[in-house]
This record gives sequence, structure tokens and C-alpha cells, in this order.
Amino acid sequence: MCYACGTPLPHGSKPGFNDTCPQCGKDLHVCLMCRFYAPGSHWDCREHIDDYVSDKEKRNHCEWFSPDPRFYREHTAGAEASSKGARDRFNALFGN
Repeated sequence: MCYACGTPLPHGSKPGFNDTCPQCGKDLHVCLMCRFYAPGSHWDCREHIDDYVSDKEKRNHCEWFSPDPRFYREHTAGAEASSKGARDRFNALFGN
């Protein structure tokens, strides 16, 4: 899913350097979507990158990029129903 808006992305796909979210238009080949992104690590990356990437939300040409599996969970009807159920319970609790 897109890190910015949550739009599901095709399972198993790796965003290309210029790929953007079809819903919000945000870049997808970004540090925030990478499995090696680690705030607090050297240059916020667990890999030994050669160039510092200052804006973690802008596309980059890092060859180490590997999609973080957390953003590529299967989108299923069960997960959608579970999410709706949680939202309904939240709204009932707070009167929305």
C-alpha cells in the first residue's frame, strides 16, 4: 500500500524509479517504502549506501531499494471486513 494514502499496490511488485501512487501521486521508490529504512542508522539506512538521501519521501535512484513487506500485504475481503468492524466499534464508542 502507498505509505502516504494507503492505496493497495500490486502484491509482489517492486516500484520502479519513477513509479507513483495511482491515487495520490506520491513517489513510491522512496526510503520510507524500503525494508532497509532505519531512522537512527547511518544515513537512516541499514545498507551501506554511497550517497545521502535527504528527503525520504522523494524518489531516489538507490540500487539497494527493496520494498518493505509491511506495505505489500495481500488486500483481502477479510482484512477489509476486519477494518470496517474496528471502525464501527470505534465510532460506536465515541458516538460518531
